[in-house]
Amino acid sequence: MVTKKARRGARGAGASARAATPTSAQVSTNPDELLLAAMQEGGDPSKTGRFLVTFKEGAVEQGVQQMESVSGFRMASAKDFTDQEAVLEAAGDADALVFPEIGVALVGSEAAVSRGMTAEVSIAEDSPVESVDPEYFMFATAVNPGDYMKGVLRMAQMIAADLGEAAIVEEFEVEPTVLGATWGLNACRVPASTRDGNGIKVAVLDTGFDLAHPEFTGRSISSQSFVAQPVQDLHGHGTHCTGTACGPKSPPGTFPRYGVGFRTQIFIGKVLTNSGSGTQAQVLAGMNWAIANRCSVISMSLGAQIPVQPSYTAAGAAALANGCLIIAAAGNASSRPTNIQPAGAPANSPTIMSVAALDSALRPAIFSNGGKIDISGPGVSIFSAWPRPVLHNTISGTSMATPHVAGCAALWAQTSAALRGVALRAKLIATARRLPFPASDVGAGLVQAPS
Repeated sequence: MVTKKARRGARGAGASARAATPTSAQVSTNPDELLLAAMQEGGDPSKTGRFLVTFKEGAVEQGVQQMESVSGFRMASAKDFTDQEAVLEAAGDADALVFPEIGVALVGSEAAVSRGMTAEVSIAEDSPVESVDPEYFMFATAVNPGDYMKGVLRMAQMIAADLGEAAIVEEFEVEPTVLGATWGLNACRVPASTRDGNGIKVAVLDTGFDLAHPEFTGRSISSQSFVAQPVQDLHGHGTHCTGTACGPKSPPGTFPRYGVGFRTQIFIGKVLTNSGSGTQAQVLAGMNWAIANRCSVISMSLGAQIPVQPSYTAAGAAALANGCLIIAAAGNASSRPTNIQPAGAPANSPTIMSVAALDSALRPAIFSNGGKIDISGPGVSIFSAWPRPVLHNTISGTSMATPHVAGCAALWAQTSAALRGVALRAKLIATARRLPFPASDVGAGLVQAPS
């Protein structure tokens, strides 16, 4: 909810510049309209048409002042919203919206181009601006079960063709199954842990959550939507990821335990719509909010196959500086063993922990991206929560691996107040179970819960 109007400054405008840019790509324009405009006008459908300005470290106030007083931008800030719950559609006629916790500003296309602020512009050495980049669309990173099974079959056929019928597939030791827990929790040694995540704030930035899910009754849940839709999850992806990271210890009936940090404080940031899509700025708004709330663990099972984004790198650095750790899915664009794609954004940023997916034999999942990988988690056939009336579902993806790591991070954070930010990341890497695969496939290995 907006508590005060966006600040106003002078508005410089060139009519010809305005006419050359899509008027729909403004700060307050919703993602569906942005995508439709890009497709109708023959633009790049991976980009929204807006721009992201990343400020240099410690130069946010200077950068905002320069944009406002020198360039004449009408500026709004996440601080103009209660608890920095910045909803882009509520930015009104602002030319730009600043996320002060992470040092990034979203700028509408018309306002940017009319002032010569584009991704191609040269930035002066003494400028408070680090970079100007196009804003991209973001997506939930789950794997379609049918596509996954096709990939499994394709991989099996390739192995048979290369090695023949007598081929022997090496097996790796898997943790013994504990009755009443999923294979993923067993692999991460969660059932044996004496920790429950009590007192630790875990933010899940995704498609929202089923706030009335009966297995989360009585839990501490703070929620905010950044996509102009209710937090209520009509997609399922966000509820599933939240279930793995923060779900109950003992679901009713015969259902196995699927949640890691069953006493964590849950923060739900809906940064993707019910169709599973959103924009980079909406994701950044959620990251800004989670950091402002000092969530020790921020789980992000979303992304796009794009290069490292300065805005995400800045957000990751801000998180670490404030004792928070962002953990993100590496992506599912690979088709192993012949086609291994690099980790997508935001996971590919050096300040964000990138998670690969493993199958139940502790091998890299055939869809899991590689390259910049920090750690791995269970990501194939993962049972977890789902919106009512279904309540549960089993799906696959690096999206499913990520909340396993996030949940274990919360358990480790509970063991010591010193395990925050950089120290928490180091502990997760140091205690991971080593696997006989390249670090570019599995990082440090399989995440493990504390004893």
